[in-house]
Amino acid sequence: MEDCIFCKIIKKEVKANIIFENEVCLAFIPLKPVTDGHILLVPKDHFENLFDINNEILKEIIIASKKISSDIFKENQATGINLLHASGKDAQQSVFHFHLHIVPRRPNDGLDMWIRNKL
Repeated sequence: MEDCIFCKIIKKEVKANIIFENEVCLAFIPLKPVTDGHILLVPKDHFENLFDINNEILKEIIIASKKISSDIFKENQATGINLLHASGKDAQQSVFHFHLHIVPRRPNDGLDMWIRNKL
């Protein structure tokens, strides 16, 4: 996709602070991180969402997310990690290139990233 910002980052047409890269995926710091250590992990091939992504690529993304999460956990004195993903406009997907947010958590960080059931 020629107008996809993540594809442009992957092709190095747009500058990004890349923290991890292998043959399948790339991880970088978002422009507006929600906390120190917040990372976006994207496949190098363009897939719009969870329903579009190849299963083998998805497996590699999950394996990479575990490695990156472990590194972030150690390096940022995190006490927890959130892996977040949205597929589709109604799920609040903002960039239509599959991606995972890896968000390190700390005590009293003020973030509430959990869905609350309102019964």
